Amino acid sequence: MQVSIDPSSGFCWGVVRTVQIAEQYLADGSGRPLYVLGNIIHNPREIERLRNKGLKTITHDDIEGLAGSNGRVLIRAHGEPPATYRQAFKAGVELIDATCPVVTKLQERVRKFYNDDFQVVVFGKRDHAEVKGVRGVCNDECIVVKTVEDAMTQVDLDRPTVLFSQTTMDRPTFLAVRDALKQRISELVVDSHENIALEFHAKDTICGQVSGREDKLAAYAADNDVIIFVAGRESSNGKVLFNVAKDANPRTHFIEEIGEMQDQWFDGATKVGISGATSTPHWLMQDVRDAIEARFNLQVV
Repeated sequence: MQVSIDPSSGFCWGVVRTVQIAEQYLADGSGRPLYVLGNIIHNPREIERLRNKGLKTITHDDIEGLAGSNGRVLIRAHGEPPATYRQAFKAGVELIDATCPVVTKLQERVRKFYNDDFQVVVFGKRDHAEVKGVRGVCNDECIVVKTVEDAMTQVDLDRPTVLFSQTTMDRPTFLAVRDALKQRISELVVDSHENIALEFHAKDTICGQVSGREDKLAAYAADNDVIIFVAGRESSNGKVLFNVAKDANPRTHFIEEIGEMQDQWFDGATKVGISGATSTPHWLMQDVRDAIEARFNLQVV
């Protein structure tokens, strides 16, 4: 049996940047505590590793309690709404902004269209941390959709409209939502309804590094007998990529912890691949590979 790690898997550059910023401040020798708003990434093992270095996870309700302290608060890659910055400023708490630049750019574009009086539609998950930040830059006056049906029933096409996407969503569904809205507008124009929003923009704001992995992952999954997909269960990107691998190879198994692997998954397999989400650290996939090697007494390649 040969076991390999998907060369295209692991942290995206935005997550790498955020973790590096956290580690930089943890090791700066100042002795000042470092907090992060929410889990820094959706991977329990990486959270544990950074916690052991001193990173403390807090919620927004904890910010006021840090007033007068010398603690610093890290904003993770998902970003935050403007209200969080105002809350920290009012409490006199120092923020370290590690928002992924791709997310920052999305927020800026949403703000621009909102200020130009466009109806903002976001393809994403309403309660995802990134989408909460996006909602905040337009005073929560946007429509969040997850399906074509959502778009058809919730979007008011009597207004100039712009469609964006959460950066970690799947592109095929985004394109289906875009095309459905375009078709609906065409139908309304043909019917000569009044007050039709002839102006419609669709901005593909899905992270290129995330979406670019889908084809590579599908090819990698198809080239192996079994795929072990390693990710945190709360990872939105992990769920998307797992389904990509599963579609390409039905013998794809999702694990968050090494102990979840089962011997029967590997029956008859000669090639086993290990992949993960953009929030899955490479060291964890290496640990999975080592565990498979030990389990079957293999020479890993």
